Amino acid sequence: MRTVEEHQAVVAGLLPALPVEDVLLTDAAGRVVARDLPALVSLPGFTNSAMDGYAARYAEVRTASEAAPVRLPVAADIPAGRTDVPPLQPGTVHRIMTGAPLPEGSDVVIPVERTDAATDVVTITGSPDAGTHLRHAGEDIRAGDLALPAGTALGAAQLGLAAAVGYASVPVRRRPRVLVLSTGSELVEPGRPLQPGQIYESNSVLLAAAVTEAGGEARTLHFVPDDVEEFLATVRAELAPADQLVTSGGVSAGAYEVVKDAFRELGTVEFTKVAMQPGGPQGAGTVDGVPVITLPGNPVSSFVSFEVFVRPALRRALGHTAPDRLRTTARLTAALHSPAGRRQFLRGRFDGEVVTQVGGPGSHLVAHLARANCLVVVPEEVTELPAGAEVAVVLIEGALQ
Repeated sequence: MRTVEEHQAVVAGLLPALPVEDVLLTDAAGRVVARDLPALVSLPGFTNSAMDGYAARYAEVRTASEAAPVRLPVAADIPAGRTDVPPLQPGTVHRIMTGAPLPEGSDVVIPVERTDAATDVVTITGSPDAGTHLRHAGEDIRAGDLALPAGTALGAAQLGLAAAVGYASVPVRRRPRVLVLSTGSELVEPGRPLQPGQIYESNSVLLAAAVTEAGGEARTLHFVPDDVEEFLATVRAELAPADQLVTSGGVSAGAYEVVKDAFRELGTVEFTKVAMQPGGPQGAGTVDGVPVITLPGNPVSSFVSFEVFVRPALRRALGHTAPDRLRTTARLTAALHSPAGRRQFLRGRFDGEVVTQVGGPGSHLVAHLARANCLVVVPEEVTELPAGAEVAVVLIEGALQ
């Protein structure tokens, strides 16, 4: 029986880093920078005003007050975007807008609130210290400095920075193309009438959504026959464009386990048990050179297995430097029990300080899974924990509110 870490290493080793492609910033949200990106320009690119007001020489306005205002002619208007800014002549001010270039000769911006806002001769009733309300060139980042290191996930702020320092496109790892296959002769497409002993097929929907959320591109293969030869022929015909195949079902110890029976004939997929619950039966290997991860068929087992093994591998191949979910600790609201020798992944509801178990440990409890926002991780050697005990919590997404 493998440990969780041993099987994680096997799965991670099957999918190498994906090829690099350049994508427009408008298409790069959620992607990962593939190589270091230096700033192409400084930010700010020039010293500019942080306020709407008047650019002045501090020596000429420092004595201004309500009782003894200073009056100076307004020699020019400098809106944001002006490129032909004249120098500031002694004994004058320039009316200036936020973001506009500071004129040569000025060393302070007087906010419009401390003036009468005139456009010909302005009355100044107070001045801040020299150097106030200025944004100096390069104070945020200088040209050539590292703006976005390789491995940076591109969210709104990171994309804004990329644009601000001059990039129209960015190098990122290509999204992994994942073929998702759910097996089982009892499965029926949602929306069709159910016969006795049949259930609606949900794993392909669950796993395809999980692939997309992890950053991949999912394609589903539905209702493949449970005959070994037909199964292999169908899978092989669909594998060519995929970077990875993820299956659910057909890997347990009983009869009619088509995934195990078919892939064992090839001899390139290894089936094993992992010391965890849910999700003990696992398999990993290759089919025609394509990485294959086989997950158990119960929905909760499939979900937990994907979270523990597949998601980190996909995100690592995408270039994420921290591919795992965020973790924290919380205190249990009630006692729990766990089998010895198995790492338990219980569904929970985390509120920032405490965590409440959602439903039981059963791997068929999909409605309870949908109401969870975390996995409570109980180590292999722990069999009981009292209320108030501190536990590790893995934060997951997509829970009902």
